[in-house]
Amino acid sequence: MNILVTGANGQLGHEIQLAAQKSKKDQYIFTDVCEGYEKLDITSLEAVEAMVKEKDVKCIINCAAWTNVDKAETAGDLVETLNAVAPENLAKAMKAVGGLLVHISTDYVFGGDPYNTPCREDQKGTPTGVYGLTKLHGEQKIQAVGGNYLIFRTAWLYSEFGHNFVKTMLNLTATKPQLKVVFDQAGTPTYAGDLADLIFQVVENREYEGKTGIYHFSNEGVCSWYDFTKMIALLSGHTDCDIEPCHSDEFPSPVKRPAYSVLDKTKVKETFGVKLPYWLDSLKKCLNNMNELKK
Repeated sequence: MNILVTGANGQLGHEIQLAAQKSKKDQYIFTDVCEGYEKLDITSLEAVEAMVKEKDVKCIINCAAWTNVDKAETAGDLVETLNAVAPENLAKAMKAVGGLLVHISTDYVFGGDPYNTPCREDQKGTPTGVYGLTKLHGEQKIQAVGGNYLIFRTAWLYSEFGHNFVKTMLNLTATKPQLKVVFDQAGTPTYAGDLADLIFQVVENREYEGKTGIYHFSNEGVCSWYDFTKMIALLSGHTDCDIEPCHSDEFPSPVKRPAYSVLDKTKVKETFGVKLPYWLDSLKKCLNNMNELKK
């Protein structure tokens, strides 16, 4: 089967590239807007359909999105185009050929209502900003198209590739004598490599038959951004930095972040028979991989 991966230069896209090397039956086509990849304008249905036909694509893994949460507030129609219209195009192209769309969504579809229990897939979306709203629209458009699709909502994604919280905190805790990090936002850090491995397993083993729907995926456990930073610093030996907890309102933002965005993973574990790693174990794995890349 020929599999098209969009947004291949991003965090998850890079991890999918690593996972794809293990495939014994499928061929992967990696696309992005930057150099080194095949170009594909996913905002154009005609362009998507043309590549699907040319490459005989039967599965699309969509890792492309507008992900800058703050800048989404002032970026205009482009955010909706990338996060909602483009996934709709991909869904239409796959439905036309009886293929599968694997789409990545986010915990930011929640956040508007106060709650303190893990969010389930059937919980009503209450996004607080443009990013979350457009990602929710993307989910809804895929569902409206129908066909075979798997939507994986994830949270606090990081990896050894691209720009992410772990890399930022590694730099700050190594160079700053003191750091303030919010403690009143709780969630679950998610190693992109773990999500990529699940997607690869589901596609490679054809486990998606009859399982169309939305699934939550993150690592296990819960922590605040403060706890996360403390562990990043501790595991990296950056113990000279004094890390202090603070409230979210000490860092004004255009967007109100979800105060509690822990995802309930019961459905994904039961449906695909997977055991999800604890967030701290995956953080250690990612940091080790970062060290290997430096050698």
